[in-house]
Amino acid sequence: MKYIDFINTAYKPKKTDLLCTFYVEPEGITLKEAAGGVAAESSVGTWTELTTEKPYIKKLAAHVYSIEGNVIKIAYPIELFEEANMPNILSSVAGNVFGLKALKNLRLLDIQFPNDLLAGFKGPQYGISGIRKLLKVPKRPIVGTIIKPKLGLKTGDHARVAYEAWLGGCDVVKDDENLSSQKFNPFDERLIKTLEARDKAQEETGERKVYMINITAETNLMLKRAQNVVDQGGEYIMVDILTTGWSALQTLRDQNFKVVIHAHRAGHAALTKNQLHGIAMKPIASVARIIGVDQLHVGTVVGKMSETKPEVLENISTCKSELGKINPVLPVASGGLYPQLVPALLETFGNDVVLQAGGGIHGHPEGTVKGATAMRQAVDAVLAGKTLDEYAKSHRELSLALEHWTT
Repeated sequence: MKYIDFINTAYKPKKTDLLCTFYVEPEGITLKEAAGGVAAESSVGTWTELTTEKPYIKKLAAHVYSIEGNVIKIAYPIELFEEANMPNILSSVAGNVFGLKALKNLRLLDIQFPNDLLAGFKGPQYGISGIRKLLKVPKRPIVGTIIKPKLGLKTGDHARVAYEAWLGGCDVVKDDENLSSQKFNPFDERLIKTLEARDKAQEETGERKVYMINITAETNLMLKRAQNVVDQGGEYIMVDILTTGWSALQTLRDQNFKVVIHAHRAGHAALTKNQLHGIAMKPIASVARIIGVDQLHVGTVVGKMSETKPEVLENISTCKSELGKINPVLPVASGGLYPQLVPALLETFGNDVVLQAGGGIHGHPEGTVKGATAMRQAVDAVLAGKTLDEYAKSHRELSLALEHWTT
């Protein structure tokens, strides 16, 4: 078969097919040949002498069933993939094909799994409803912070900052993506001291509080850390899902630890930021959800991250839309947030979101406690149908935040 032989716009995808959408730009060949090349090299490849000798191979070939401009859609027979093996699936549809000389640019825009493949994965253990039940926050947005500075704090100071954020009104406190078990703040000590601070904050506020400790490491060490979190009474873990890899994430999820998995996407922009080449955030979000994270960073629209509103809305939809028996994922907004941005954030996300502000809480003129209170007040203002300026007249912490930060 030649590249062009993989084009079949009359093909109707089967319920068992895996479907991918690509943006493609050819280099020295026609668009149809490029489309066929993507289908060929991500499925059975090309051959000549085997066409008649082994015709059953042809039945495994992928089909380009739609070409609209530079956007192509490919259907892959389910027999091409091993069940419950995400690396195998992605090595096929998002592997060597990106390096073809005949392609100037290639971007994976979407991936849709058939139910028969979804059945091999656990999906989120908690999802949106489970997280709300755990936190006893049935409707409002979840308010959180990231410990700042991201690196350098000693363990005692780290726990103190977490306590202050919880005391001020944060529901969740999390480590930053590059805090692991450095000598100045070792994992085991940090876990114990910060959970002690959590317990103190819960007792004093009467609210549920959770700590997202970063367990990212080599897989066996990561599993050991997750078990330690459970043993110490923790209810959340955080994982840098792209740097640990899909196999490690799947291994972690398959242990069924009784913890919420918060997924940080550190490194995603190396794949997602170029609009012509790489992998969009939407398929990354799909894969993370299918494997089984409960929360996922999806962009902000406002703040310091680069994604556009249509991209973020697409990511949110990917987290929450119907997907067989797979639970929905709670979207997370994080990156350069502060109280003034809350109305715009909730307009984009609705109430099912974790709003994570780092410097936008700790940088408050009167410190972390007041910064957390101001962020919570901004949320309360929107839920009450009031402008921030109006609400700030009777809420000093928010008033100071509005003076300190400008949009």
